[in-house]
Amino acid sequence: MKQETILLLEDETTIREVLSEYILMADYNVVAVANGDAAVNWLENNDCALAVLDIMVPKRSGLEVLAWIHEHKPETAVIMLSALEDEATQLSAFNAYADDYVVKPVPPILLLKRIETILRRIKQPTQTEVVITERLVIKPEAYDVLVDGNSAGLTLSEFLLLHELVKNPGRALTREELITAIYQDEYFGSDRVIDSHVKNLRKKLPFNCIKTVVGIGYQYVPPKDD
Repeated sequence: MKQETILLLEDETTIREVLSEYILMADYNVVAVANGDAAVNWLENNDCALAVLDIMVPKRSGLEVLAWIHEHKPETAVIMLSALEDEATQLSAFNAYADDYVVKPVPPILLLKRIETILRRIKQPTQTEVVITERLVIKPEAYDVLVDGNSAGLTLSEFLLLHELVKNPGRALTREELITAIYQDEYFGSDRVIDSHVKNLRKKLPFNCIKTVVGIGYQYVPPKDD
């Protein structure tokens, strides 16, 4: 068995059983629960590499579980799973630090590809840390960014977006290019998800080093040392 454990929150019995079976066949461990309280109760005493959360579930919603994960276990990657395909709901999930959003019904094999894509990024070879300023350091080997020596608490998608921009200083990258860098052609939603990630990054970084380039996308502008 692979070491990675996947937490699956899905209240529909048939969907939960089918997805669990596919995840197991892919050699992952899977913990399947039917309501948000059960998900949080399990997470309080256990860890998982990735959580797949349906939004519309009993007790705590998937979005509430997402918020709990972000506060207590931000290193856990999260894929939101929902029949709600409107842009507002998807953006609210990304604004709450989801790594991906999959609309139901979804072929189990496609969900597995999304899971594998995220976990593959986590296991990529280590790289040398990037010192942006004395206050801000990117640590690719840990998929983390340090602000004044402390973790900035970035999601995986936020980290990959910032890292891609930093690798291309002074160049304006389109939203499509950034989506490819983050999701590796496995994302089919609105490109406005990039706007949500940038908004969250600007909240977490001690200075704004991401410039909006109207009509194109975003550009990394090296900050000046204090």
